[in-house]
Amino acid sequence: MKVKFLILALFLSAGNLLAQTPEAKYGKTTGQLPYLNFGPGTDRLGGAKMSYIDSGLVIRIVDSTKEDYIVQLSKNQQAFVPRSNFKPVANVSRPDYVLTASWSVYGDEKYDYVNIGLQEKLPYRSIQQINPSRIVVDIFGATSNTNWITQLRSVKEIKNVYHEQLENDIFRVTIELKHAQHWGYFISYRNKSLVVKIKRQPEKLNAKNMLVAIDAGHGGSNSGASGTQSGILEKDYTLKMAKALEAYLNRKGVKTYMTRSEDIDVGMIDRTLMLRKADPDLMISLHLNSSSNANAKGVSTYYRYVGFRPLTQAVLNRMLELELHEFGNVGSFNFALSGPTEYPNCLLEVAFLTHPDDEKRIQDPAFHQDLAKKVYKGIKDWLKEVKKS
Repeated sequence: MKVKFLILALFLSAGNLLAQTPEAKYGKTTGQLPYLNFGPGTDRLGGAKMSYIDSGLVIRIVDSTKEDYIVQLSKNQQAFVPRSNFKPVANVSRPDYVLTASWSVYGDEKYDYVNIGLQEKLPYRSIQQINPSRIVVDIFGATSNTNWITQLRSVKEIKNVYHEQLENDIFRVTIELKHAQHWGYFISYRNKSLVVKIKRQPEKLNAKNMLVAIDAGHGGSNSGASGTQSGILEKDYTLKMAKALEAYLNRKGVKTYMTRSEDIDVGMIDRTLMLRKADPDLMISLHLNSSSNANAKGVSTYYRYVGFRPLTQAVLNRMLELELHEFGNVGSFNFALSGPTEYPNCLLEVAFLTHPDDEKRIQDPAFHQDLAKKVYKGIKDWLKEVKKS
């Protein structure tokens, strides 16, 4: 009996020793626009994204696949990080608890800010919520030690800010907004403080006061889909339509920004960074659809975040006036340019290059002009509804 107790004691002692001194492996996020995935993903758009995050964040590695590292965000939450955006690092240690500190909430001429103090940079994710409109940020590995939040009257979009310890190692920040429409936000670290920069609703909800970004899908060596009967290339006709939209909006007094104005290669990361720098009020990305199903036809709009859905609905409703078949309004779409949270965005799949009727319309210059008018009216309809909310 004594031997059994001795063996058990040694086993427990060894277990405690392993728990206290794990040989944990860590990695650091690298490159431009690193992100977390919920899982490995198998479709052409990759894994379902949890969140874009900063470069330089140290996260514990628990496993790996051919394409990804599997990382431990908290006790009960793991994520997948592409190997291209993650580099293992040696001789890294973490304290048992990473504490939050005091906060500040303030505004400048254009944005509101929530500045969350932390002892260390930690991974995070954000969620848009509606009815009421809120931004929710989960900080993984953080334990609350926030005993005050200083709020200044310079804020104009933030209604309330509060927090809760969702789990022992997940700290949740909730930011209530004054307006129903989400206008965008950007999360990044400033030293060890996590900063949420929130765009305000424009004072004048008029298209003439907006900067509209227009993205002509594909380009250069990335030709996209091709017409079944004509052989025309998606990249050529998205550019024709984008130029028609640009010209029409400019005639209406609307400022525009084009991600490309000629047949050149512009990668998704480059487009995203260009758009971030341009800081538009909204973005329209133009594409042409295709399918192995020859009967698939019609127009569709896409969004990733529910707070940006109203814009996509308004544009689709107007496009349907062109007597195109309704292919649908698609949410949670994992397209790269639907990923930024900084501005409302709409992916417009105009029609199908693989359907004979749609293909003919795509080639018609008059249709390009009609498209421009309908997108403009869709933007105006959206702004009209925003005024009511």
